[in-house]
Amino acid sequence: MISPESVMSPPAEGLLSAQLDGLGVTLLGDSARLRVWSEAADAMDLVVFDDSDLDWITATEPLSPVGGGVWEITTTLLRPGVRYAIRVDGPPGPGNTFNRGTLLLEPYSRGLVRTGYDGWRSVVVEGSFDWGGVTKPAVPLDRTVLYEGHLKGLSKRHPGVPGALRGTYAGLAHPAMVEHLLDLGVTSIELLPVHAFTTEPRLLQHGLANYWGYNTLNFFTPHAAYATEDARREGPDAILREFKGMVKLLHEAGLEVILDVVYNHTAEEGIGGPRSSLRGIDNRAYYRQQEDGAYIDVTGCGNSLNTSTDAASRLVLDSLRYWAQDVQIDGFRFDLAATLGRDAAHAFTPDHPLLRAVLDDPVLAGVKKIAEPWDVGMGGWQTGNFGDGWSEWNDRYRDRVRNFWLSDVDYARRASTSPVGIGGFATRLAGSANTLDEARGPLAGINFVTAHDGFTLRDLVSYDVKHNHGNGEQNRDGADTNRSFNHGAEGPTDDESILATRRKAMRNLLGTLLLSAGVPMLTAGDEFARTQRGNNNAYCHDSALTWLSWEHAPWQRDLYAHVRHLIRLRRENSALRPGRFARLGEHTPSASVMEWYDEHGETMSIERWTDPAHRTLQYVASSTPEFEQLNRVLLMVHGTERPTEVTLPEIDGVARFVSLWCSADETPAVSGAAYAPGGTVPLAGTSMHLFRLE
Repeated sequence: MISPESVMSPPAEGLLSAQLDGLGVTLLGDSARLRVWSEAADAMDLVVFDDSDLDWITATEPLSPVGGGVWEITTTLLRPGVRYAIRVDGPPGPGNTFNRGTLLLEPYSRGLVRTGYDGWRSVVVEGSFDWGGVTKPAVPLDRTVLYEGHLKGLSKRHPGVPGALRGTYAGLAHPAMVEHLLDLGVTSIELLPVHAFTTEPRLLQHGLANYWGYNTLNFFTPHAAYATEDARREGPDAILREFKGMVKLLHEAGLEVILDVVYNHTAEEGIGGPRSSLRGIDNRAYYRQQEDGAYIDVTGCGNSLNTSTDAASRLVLDSLRYWAQDVQIDGFRFDLAATLGRDAAHAFTPDHPLLRAVLDDPVLAGVKKIAEPWDVGMGGWQTGNFGDGWSEWNDRYRDRVRNFWLSDVDYARRASTSPVGIGGFATRLAGSANTLDEARGPLAGINFVTAHDGFTLRDLVSYDVKHNHGNGEQNRDGADTNRSFNHGAEGPTDDESILATRRKAMRNLLGTLLLSAGVPMLTAGDEFARTQRGNNNAYCHDSALTWLSWEHAPWQRDLYAHVRHLIRLRRENSALRPGRFARLGEHTPSASVMEWYDEHGETMSIERWTDPAHRTLQYVASSTPEFEQLNRVLLMVHGTERPTEVTLPEIDGVARFVSLWCSADETPAVSGAAYAPGGTVPLAGTSMHLFRLE
């Protein structure tokens, strides 16, 4: 393994300054060096505790300033397994919250242990691990199918996972879980936060928990509660080994591990909240503030990490390097990434030094970098603006696809006509060229219809409004605009016609997701239509409401078969996953040349794109081979509830159209029928049909 020192040759200043190298604990044989950054501190102490009594201080030694805001000590007190904290003193004044009596977590801690109700201690971790030659799968973006899930929720109820492993790191890597992921065909598991986190006092008062984990306590430590009981009993080193063991086993199966990382804020909340680490070390430097010390909160979580300071940006960068190198993580999804790109004036800039450093760092080369391109501050919506090298969650895709298959259909039932034509939907299907610039191409967009945040797929087609009464906020939390449609009944129903229409709507949404240009992200459990009973903000429920159920009715197994089939078709047909946008009249390698026809097999007219009365099209995608064989597919899309007939277009060199998949089928067809050019194909109301051109 390459050491950070041998890879990085930082310049003399900025977030890559050599003065910021080696922060945290570095083991030096019989001793260790501790380096902590605090620009405003007057004094700093290392505090060491008894191995079993975490309130018993056994030693205290001062750190010395060594320049650049760094405090340092080299001591024999620190060795693997030692519990420690730091105490920091500094001047009073607006923005400062120093208190030498407060025991603080060292920001670069590789391990943590809990003491009492809300106390924590850092732990020195040795961290060695035998990777046995297993390397990262390095799945190309065009072949990537993301599977977003919760570490605990994925395996907690799986009957094939031993009880002691359910809901743990080891449980996710168990053969029963690996078999499911491989059978489904996904390539990359995107885990909700697994950095050490804690539950907000407000939730504890309601008897709830922060289940999703977007409340980070420390950027370097795996969340201990997700480890097996044996590993937790043994301690932080064993927890880290279990985490690495999970990554190793998933890599052996060819599966990538991507972490949802929360660097935009921390669990210290607003002023008056917990003071566990950064707030007590240098509050003014680590958190965005007004001149009077009031926090500038662009995250909605009480505080915002101040990445306009070099030390805060370096903390993020060093954390990413650690997980990518030492833990062999394949990629990161950056929660509220716009916050990380805000400058000293708190405005977003795509050339922010931290964002550039993430792209340019050799340790992070080849690592997938996925931005959630917004936050809740002024100018916070930045979809499409993160620049080359970044992938972005495409909320414009999500909204348009939901509108087309759900809210537009609901509108048409009430008004006897659809509100818009098919043009906007077609743009999203073809890779969102109106959002992602030509240089970046369609693979810069992460397409999704659902995510952890919001309705599940089943709830999206079953509820018109959110039902979050169990969250303790009188149903005020969660999004009010969901672009959902219950198809005639709110929630559960015995009406078979409604249920059948809902099933087809789910197949249309999944078919669109997996047949669109761009990188698809499937939410765990949507492959068999899990429900959260209408709760669109289930972040605070660590229960059967949010854990995946593995007991499925026949119709759920049919839906799973559709998803599995669609992922296979995406893998086998390169025209569905172009790496570049085609240019009119030019040969662009790894692009897909797109041709658009109406229901009569004629080239789409300009008027047809925007006419609400014509929501039927045929989309031909022809690959321009660079690494694979020539491939051509045709996708029919019919966006009204009235059945219709579609005439296949006459295309030079095409002798027949072979059916590959149809959303109107309850189960995917084993072998498809062949149709001649000029022939007609019946289409059910609101349905899709995919063909291969031969």
